[in-house]
Amino acid sequence: MRSWVGRLVRAWWSGVVSGNEGKKEENGVLCLGGKYCAMHSILKETHIKDKEGKAVDPSHYRGMIGTLLYLTSSRPDLQFVICMCARYQARPTEKHIHAVKRIFRYLCGTVHRGLWYPKDSSVALTTFADADHAGCQDTRRSTSRSVQFLGERLISLSSKRQKSAAISSTKAEYIALSGCCA
Repeated sequence: MRSWVGRLVRAWWSGVVSGNEGKKEENGVLCLGGKYCAMHSILKETHIKDKEGKAVDPSHYRGMIGTLLYLTSSRPDLQFVICMCARYQARPTEKHIHAVKRIFRYLCGTVHRGLWYPKDSSVALTTFADADHAGCQDTRRSTSRSVQFLGERLISLSSKRQKSAAISSTKAEYIALSGCCA
């Protein structure tokens, strides 16, 4: 992972672009490292507290999570699963370390994927928000997610666990929408 850190942010004629490694092309900039994908198998491993699992060194786990969180600016496909793993930093177990190592292996195999930032797209701001009602099996709290696009460009994304448990899916969606507009 150390070799990636120096290449995470590049500046070009068009401004600052986030990405693992970028390539300037005639009609835009390709930032390598981000295509939406499903990582459901990792989510299944980390979604529930492992109270009986063997505890591991929290500082090592936090370091791994910190490295992965740094990459989420250019890898929106990984943000949710990394944030799920980050919830267990207080008492990580071998199960959580295994899940984080799987994320690193996934990264090694997908360095060729990227986000595309075309230079001639519209400037319409589009926002999408969603919530999973009682998605956290530990606390029964929902997670709000939102993405913002300026034209075709992804400019912001967010995934945050809500502060309280919503009593209905409508309330969870409303909280997600209000957080997106704030």
